[in-house]
Amino acid sequence: MTSKVIIIGATSGIGRSLADIFLREGYIVGLAGRRMHLLDELKNKFPDHVFPRRIDVAHASEAIDAFNGLIADIGGVDIVVVSSGTGFINKELLWAPEKETIDVNVSGFVAMSNVAMHHFLSKGAGHLVGISSIAALRGSSIAPAYGASKAFVSNYLEGMRKKVAQLRLPITITNIQPGYVDTAMAKGDGMFWVASPHEAAEQIYNAIKRKKKHAYVTKRWRSIAWLLKIMPDFLHNRT
Repeated sequence: MTSKVIIIGATSGIGRSLADIFLREGYIVGLAGRRMHLLDELKNKFPDHVFPRRIDVAHASEAIDAFNGLIADIGGVDIVVVSSGTGFINKELLWAPEKETIDVNVSGFVAMSNVAMHHFLSKGAGHLVGISSIAALRGSSIAPAYGASKAFVSNYLEGMRKKVAQLRLPITITNIQPGYVDTAMAKGDGMFWVASPHEAAEQIYNAIKRKKKHAYVTKRWRSIAWLLKIMPDFLHNRT
């Protein structure tokens, strides 16, 4: 039986590159995002393998209904990747960008993960993949809501992993923490080790296939993560 995956946030960046890879590997792919014309491009290329659905995770209640509809359209799903996200450089601490970040990266992420988990719990198996960030490891002075929202994502995924372990169900939970990736999300000065969306997606796909609990993308960011974790506050506050 052909495996099925749904990618939330598939119109561009990592999500779109992941869709290309899953289609290359023969999966049935459900695509969710705000810009339907971009999803329809893949539908036109792979009419028998692509199921598009407009979902705006910033509006959680409507997104939940739409996601349940997409699962029904595709006839159930084996893997869900929640890749949608947003972030802003917000040195002035304006409320509007902070709220949008929380609406998408926290409320939207939980809404989509909640639907996925209920589906997996009902069928007794599945694989939830969340795209967090290296920014989850320490607070940010220039993008405080973004880093905090990604820390939420990582912590939530850990909670879901603990839940399925206690239930002894074969449900895999994968936390992906990318560094800099060349997408619209990549903002600010001093970026380094910037990966292409395709390079990042290939490593994420491999982590999914291996059912890893956690992966830094690209792999070299493991060393930066280690440094961030041990860095004393007086040094971190200077960066």
